[in-house]
Amino acid sequence: MASMQVIASSRAPRQANLVPAILLGSIVGLVLLGGAILLAYLTLGTSFLRGFTPAGRANDGQLIAGAIAWAFALTAPALFGIVGIVRLLGVVELANGARRRPSRTSRLASALSDDYVVAVRVPLPDGRVVPELVLGPFGCAVVEELPPAAATRHRGSSWEVRTSDGRWRPMEHPLERASRDGERVRRWLEEDDRDHVVKVFAVVVAPEGSIERSPGCAVVAPGQLGAWISALPAQRSLTPTRRANLVALVRSTV
Repeated sequence: MASMQVIASSRAPRQANLVPAILLGSIVGLVLLGGAILLAYLTLGTSFLRGFTPAGRANDGQLIAGAIAWAFALTAPALFGIVGIVRLLGVVELANGARRRPSRTSRLASALSDDYVVAVRVPLPDGRVVPELVLGPFGCAVVEELPPAAATRHRGSSWEVRTSDGRWRPMEHPLERASRDGERVRRWLEEDDRDHVVKVFAVVVAPEGSIERSPGCAVVAPGQLGAWISALPAQRSLTPTRRANLVALVRSTV
């Protein structure tokens, strides 16, 4: 049995394009850390600052110069060190992002037949990007994944996600977001002037028991996604020719 096709987005950042940014960030971060160590040594390990300390009665100019020198010596090492560490942490995050991880659905390529196609990061006409769109005998399915539990929190219908800077920011309810993306895909296909209606489903992949399904969106555990896709009822009006045209449309956008 032939395996499922995977259409990867050509708009995703390539690792080769990120290498200069990673190298530059590493150099800047290391230089800042080196500067912090050097300034700390000059401040604490040498008599450098004694030259700015008047031996006798000081005039106003000497007092101002001494205050500026001491303020710089006491704050600059810490400032340089903090900025250097932040820059290096950004490099680590950038390097991690450069590693392309297979999408949740594309990992099922060997388990599903070539009747199914998954497109990753599909841009819609309104600018929204659908993480994964599965095409098959059933029509289309929008597949989205719940962020890691450590990066999300919610109270009732209010959800927040922790961003790379450590702050908590509001996010759409995962089920509502997937349902809206399903509606966007449905409108997009209707605007393509087709002589038939393509059924569109929405599903969120989440740990079992972490979130309840809604009328407009299913919820499945990671290990159940393949079975859920296979169990979707076939759409009789979606002939092989129409499915091929649908795949061609999606392929032309990614």
